[in-house]
Amino acid sequence: MRQAGRYLPEFRETRAAQDFFSTCRSPEACCELTLQPLRRFPLDAAIIFSDILVVPQALGMEVTMVPGKGPSFPEPLREEQDLERLRDPEVVASELGYVFQAITLTRQRLAGRVPLIGFAGAPWTLMTYMVEGGGSSTMAQAKRWLYQRPQASHQLLRILTDALVPYLVGQVVAGAQALQLFESHAGHLGPQLFNKFALPYIRDVAKQVKARLREAGLAPVPMIIFAKDGHFALEELAQAGYEVVGL
Repeated sequence: MRQAGRYLPEFRETRAAQDFFSTCRSPEACCELTLQPLRRFPLDAAIIFSDILVVPQALGMEVTMVPGKGPSFPEPLREEQDLERLRDPEVVASELGYVFQAITLTRQRLAGRVPLIGFAGAPWTLMTYMVEGGGSSTMAQAKRWLYQRPQASHQLLRILTDALVPYLVGQVVAGAQALQLFESHAGHLGPQLFNKFALPYIRDVAKQVKARLREAGLAPVPMIIFAKDGHFALEELAQAGYEVVGL
């Protein structure tokens, strides 16, 4: 379920050459990092090297990767009016052309050996980073939004959904043969909040991606939903329009 390469010496060596998001923006580097684990192990698939936070970046937010700490947003979303800083979600796919180039290049180099998986973070998980300003063990700021600013929360989750759909479709056009949506922070929500603020958008992403692929005359690809610690929602996730539920 993870990019297997991060533990390998050759991975660390490639990564040491430039900062994290510069690596993400280099199709050649992403391709190399995606292929490294396959040179060592008989894995079933390749997962494109990228990061879920390229989407908030494409929406106009600054994100840096701080060594030893993880992702950091110098100016997180604090107030409702901060949503006005975000770019139109329709431009996100055009901002992320480097991901599509990496997928196409990797697919060519794989030459059919194993399938290539593309991915994105789900709306609630992306919202947590954008509001918290980084990782958090409690998600207190993001959950405060859900309680105190439900309308603004839904507005932000809708913006993210509208950004994710063309991004995921673009990954398929570029050559991704399966898609995974990571709801990495599902476990921070109880069943009620999950059903209100996460599940509807998870469903909508699958529905819209499949509809757009059909409209474009493209074959559907299997979609995987992985909601970390979302054990309370497995039945709902199984009915959410995905072919696979990750555990």
